[in-house]
Amino acid sequence: MTLQIVHGWRDLPEPVRAAAVALGNFDGVHRGHQRVIADALQAARRLGVPAGVISFEPHPRRWFQPEAEPFRVTTVNQQARALEALGVERLYVLPFDADLAAMSDEDFARRVLAEGLGARHVAVGFDVTFGKGRTGSPERLRVFGERYGFSVSVTERMAGDGDVKLSSTAVREALKAARPDKAAAVLGRPFAIEGEVIHGDKRGRTIGVPTANVALGDYVRPAYGVYAVRTRLPDGRVIDGVASLGVRPMFATPEPLLEVWLFDFDENLYGRTIETELVAWLRPELTFDGLDALKRQIDADAARAREALARAA
Repeated sequence: MTLQIVHGWRDLPEPVRAAAVALGNFDGVHRGHQRVIADALQAARRLGVPAGVISFEPHPRRWFQPEAEPFRVTTVNQQARALEALGVERLYVLPFDADLAAMSDEDFARRVLAEGLGARHVAVGFDVTFGKGRTGSPERLRVFGERYGFSVSVTERMAGDGDVKLSSTAVREALKAARPDKAAAVLGRPFAIEGEVIHGDKRGRTIGVPTANVALGDYVRPAYGVYAVRTRLPDGRVIDGVASLGVRPMFATPEPLLEVWLFDFDENLYGRTIETELVAWLRPELTFDGLDALKRQIDADAARAREALARAA
């Protein structure tokens, strides 16, 4: 079944109400999130209703800290695809605005969950907070559920694998530490950057290395450097490659870019949306004495990327 994205919570038609929902930000839809979502799926089966997920756009952190550095792990579209793969039928994207930010925890439970969405069940993690001042808690949600007619389940704290902490913060920390492998261990899949291919300075073409360039937008900034990558094209093909992520100290860019060289590929991708997985970190950004030295290093990077991708296959 195709996932349905429902924007907003006010005046919803009956056909998109009355689901068993997981409540949270779910940025990344990582393995910890997946446990909360699994509880919502189980409740949906028990109650005979659709399974849904509630998320917020913009992310509440962006609302309260508009000047915060970029931090997103997934876009809404990536989030939706990950949820659909888990069996979720609806994604409720709630606009995080002044009204929502000012709601008390009880107002949120009554107005949004009960009256707006008509939720039959709400699944949350053990550390969930909601409402103005983050006063809402799992215990208070259970009280509100009894009061307003929905059941509540709380997913308790569970250890990760070994020293893996299952949180979006852990994903960001791993990426900033040049450990995409650790980020993937938390996510259950490689971290990926999705975006439209934009025009660059086309310098790579002059040395036989044409790149597909994507702006990072509000994505968290992984460690700048060179990565072995896999890129999914709009038609579903997946192409191996090597990518530079950062500001290119040799030919500085005003904003950080992901510049992907797709192996054995020569097609026009301008204006199309691609998604690139960071599979392995190869080296930091460097400055070279001319284009010849840069080309030699790119060739060496490509060879290492092919080896890393073969190991990761």
